Amino acid sequence: MVIGSRGSLVVGAGLEVPLVGGSSARYINLDYAASAPALVEVWDEVQSFVPWYSSVHRGAGFRSQVSTAAYEGARDAVRSFLGGRPDDTVIFTRNTTDAINLLARCLPRETAVVTTLMEHHANLLPWRRHHAAVELPVPGSPTELLASVGDALGRIPAGRPALLAVTGASNVTGEVWPIAELAALAHRHGARILVDCAQLAPHRAIDVTGPDLDWVAFSGHKLYAPFGAGVLMGRPDWLASGDAYLAGGGAVAEVSAEGAEWTELPERHEGGSPNVIGAFALAAACRALQRIGMDAVAAEEKRLGDRLRARLARVPGVVTYQTWPGYPDRVGIAAFSVNSRDHAEVATILSAEYGIGVRNGSFCAHPLLAHLADGGPEEWRPGCGRRVPGAIRASLGLGNVEEDVDRLAEALREITTRGPRWRYRKLADGGVVPEPDDRRLPAFLSPAAEQEEVELLVGATAGAL
Repeated sequence: MVIGSRGSLVVGAGLEVPLVGGSSARYINLDYAASAPALVEVWDEVQSFVPWYSSVHRGAGFRSQVSTAAYEGARDAVRSFLGGRPDDTVIFTRNTTDAINLLARCLPRETAVVTTLMEHHANLLPWRRHHAAVELPVPGSPTELLASVGDALGRIPAGRPALLAVTGASNVTGEVWPIAELAALAHRHGARILVDCAQLAPHRAIDVTGPDLDWVAFSGHKLYAPFGAGVLMGRPDWLASGDAYLAGGGAVAEVSAEGAEWTELPERHEGGSPNVIGAFALAAACRALQRIGMDAVAAEEKRLGDRLRARLARVPGVVTYQTWPGYPDRVGIAAFSVNSRDHAEVATILSAEYGIGVRNGSFCAHPLLAHLADGGPEEWRPGCGRRVPGAIRASLGLGNVEEDVDRLAEALREITTRGPRWRYRKLADGGVVPEPDDRRLPAFLSPAAEQEEVELLVGATAGAL
């Protein structure tokens, strides 16, 4: 998806990758739902900041003051991007999973949690660990979803704290959930709502204030910001009443032989040295996307997403997965299977023979894949004692163009009609590799190149001495 200058928005546009047999091709990145490449604008801002990088909050040096200003200013950028309320707390975490686990640790005692089996594991497992949760079955439509949520919330005794934890957009099918309606439903029953925005934030404008969302969580690595930062943003009261998520330096106001007094938000839950560069990069991505305009991002993505689904529908043997058939509101994600072929084999063929990067497996959504696959292709997971359904996922983002979609469709057509051109070997863990794999890693990962660099460095040092 290119807005403005063709292919210039993301780092790595035009990258050539090796193919089996000795040729190469422009890399087609259709794996944005896993991790998005950095925006060029973000990378440029990070490079400008790195010389000033230092410790934050307690340093008297000027570099420390600059880093502190950059770190704290990142909270304002995130709040603006999400349309947050003035009193919303912005806590930097490692990723969405970390953010949701943080909130789970802070819920009042006896909180009732309602979630669904459509969720990513990050918004399913934390509630199992810390709180008794109602896990609703996969609904057949948005109307059925609202009805089942309303019924579950209505069964919670009056006065008991309650939380509805739902995704903003499915990481498997791309379907966008009716968040405003769910928020209104939760509040009508006296409950609060957390929205997992990992797959929504890179694709759609989010306005926390409008539907009055209580908390949202998302990851920088899906929002064109490298360096591993995430966010939990929302109401401060439950977060302020919980013990520090990470007990240690920065999370305490005072420590004595008798105990410790936790500091105020947001530092209370950011113990240890924070990921300053990660937070700065995430804020830079928020600012860049606001300048591009999320409405423009959504419009271009709809155009490419419609093309992707239409092209896949015309490939013999390709079956796409939908939770709600015919539902029009979807981000640029499509999960599918190919002629009941092993999904790991298809993904490997796409990479090795065509230079196309997709994701395969269960996408950390086993219950939803089990519902969608219903006896379809499966992957073997050692230690599980059973097979887990699997599929292939193509996902779009800034930097994709029509040619990327067309190359995927043509590659799949060749695979379904002619089969692979290379030999492949199944591994014990379920993976598939070319046999042989004659593609060479980049020079900076090559042991020979590293050894040559060491020898050159030793020689230069000896000469200097």
